Amino acid sequence: MNYALRTMKYQGSTMVNICDIELVGTKLEHGDIVVDLTKEYFQQEIIEESKAKNLLQTCSIANLVGERIVDQAIKLRLAKEISIKRICGIPFLMIFKFQHRY
Repeated sequence: MNYALRTMKYQGSTMVNICDIELVGTKLEHGDIVVDLTKEYFQQEIIEESKAKNLLQTCSIANLVGERIVDQAIKLRLAKEISIKRICGIPFLMIFKFQHRY
């Protein structure tokens, strides 16, 4: 299973955008909400499931779109089902891992 990935550094943290590869290039519309899953935003590279799991465990912030990648986050116990939002039936999940350094 492949995923589209874009990584970036944000305020000293690693942020990942991961999307099920087959969703890249689609536009979801629901009322006033329009979400364009562009290649420019999500697909810096294509990764396999093992790398996606590793990134989910090590990143500070994750922006996830699609059944498979959101399911991986749930299986890794990084979020709960109640946190998932759906647009046109497609699951979206944002994860913020808060860490305090003293």
